[in-house]
Amino acid sequence: MDKSKINATVIKRIVEKENVRFLRLMFTDISGTIKNVEVPISQLDKVLDNKLMFDGSSIEGFVRIEESDMYLYPDLATWLIFPWENEYGKVARLICDIYNPDGTPFAGDPRGNLKRSLAKMKKLGFTAFNLGPEPEFFLFKLDDNNNITLNLNDAGGYFDLSPTDSGENCRRDIVLELEKLNFEVEASHHEVAFGQHEIDFKYADAIEACDNIQTFKLVVKTIARKHGLHATFMPKPLFGINGSGMHCNMSLFQEDKNAFYDENDELQLSDTAYHFLAGLLNHARAFTAICNPTVNSYKRLIPGYEAPVYIAWSGRNRSPLIRVPESKGASTRLELRSVDPTANPYLALSVLLQAGLDGIEKQLTPPAAVDRNIYHMNAKDRANNGIHDLPSTLHNALKELDEDDLLKSALGKHIYTSFVEAKKQEWAAFQESVSEWEKEQYLELF
Repeated sequence: MDKSKINATVIKRIVEKENVRFLRLMFTDISGTIKNVEVPISQLDKVLDNKLMFDGSSIEGFVRIEESDMYLYPDLATWLIFPWENEYGKVARLICDIYNPDGTPFAGDPRGNLKRSLAKMKKLGFTAFNLGPEPEFFLFKLDDNNNITLNLNDAGGYFDLSPTDSGENCRRDIVLELEKLNFEVEASHHEVAFGQHEIDFKYADAIEACDNIQTFKLVVKTIARKHGLHATFMPKPLFGINGSGMHCNMSLFQEDKNAFYDENDELQLSDTAYHFLAGLLNHARAFTAICNPTVNSYKRLIPGYEAPVYIAWSGRNRSPLIRVPESKGASTRLELRSVDPTANPYLALSVLLQAGLDGIEKQLTPPAAVDRNIYHMNAKDRANNGIHDLPSTLHNALKELDEDDLLKSALGKHIYTSFVEAKKQEWAAFQESVSEWEKEQYLELF
């Protein structure tokens, strides 16, 4: 169904025809976790009138207990019925924006914050910011009591197939469920590490793409459970293997024209694309805190496991932070390779968009492309080529973010303050913990 044609009348007709019994009102907190308020379908009119209230003080980074009342405003274009059977009847969902009691958008709503960044983009003459995400995940076995184990479901490698890739049937079921939800799945395959998988779906405008990422995570975890597996988007769940990323393929459009494309350029990139690229590189150390927001994220961002570590770009090789894929014309895009799937997609897209727009507004020029394997360059060679490292820890990334006024503004005071407070607590808890590695190294020696 054409999403632009979905309205309250259409939804009511579908509810009656499909015998929908429950409605999930979904939203995302500052940490990127999907939340929902489920109501019986008898509350549909109240929902459609934007009159459903919830307690925002119970949600990470929202409001204090003395100012807890918040309203859920559903985006009717996100209407869908979950395809899996439910013994209590069919369940539908709507993704919501968060509003204050006075009817103003809530400053701490990540989805609403992305809309504010998109409004800035439109003032500069662009009509769409498109994202094609490539989220990766691991499948671990569940034990007889449905508890998560550390046993991977297969010993497959990149592009392997069954019987080596025993996650193939699970992936196929995930793809089928996604297609029922109108995802256009472009490919699915086993990734490099044992038990690691990737399913790619078609790009969409920023808001829809972020909604799709959140829906994708929910579907993957739900279907994996039906196969006796636990799906995790944790960046680096095991030592010694590649971690999971979420490469972000980005482009700006002006009506139906890709603003990144210029057939006369050697790489067929426009000046707009080069300026956007320069903005991304200029703010890379700061946006890492948002795009790689957990302590574990930095266990993936190390040399030797294909994840980017150095701030550079290339039109060909895959070792830099940003590359330019071969597809051109309407498909011209920049691929940022550092983002991982623990990132809140709405916050990540907001800071990436504003970093790129900063490059456009200031007419920044990127440094020369690096078409060598950066992992084979020594520190002196990298320094001579102006190649800097990404932050090595969450702590260092937060310090970089604190120095970047543009990205702090892109998040807004409420989200920035709440995000940093939560991440400082996470870092402090990590510092207090004693790892197995430390015990093995020091307990007997000292």
